[in-house]
Amino acid sequence: MPRPPRVSGRETVRALEKFGFRQVRQRGSHVVLRKGSIGCVVPMHDELATGTLLGLLKQAGVTLDDFRKALK
Repeated sequence: MPRPPRVSGRETVRALEKFGFRQVRQRGSHVVLRKGSIGCVVPMHDELATGTLLGLLKQAGVTLDDFRKALK
């Protein structure tokens, strides 16, 4: 399995918005995104940890390959 990319919270939010997620609210450094009944919380850090990113993608139902394509 290829390694996940090193991305910031801001880049992750931008990529997830391409999949139809919308920012619902923000509290401190955490942004809540929602698409229908699916929701996920993205920490707005300079660099997300690998496990955090993989957990977010699993919650969002987005594959790693699709996420990589959305980053471009």
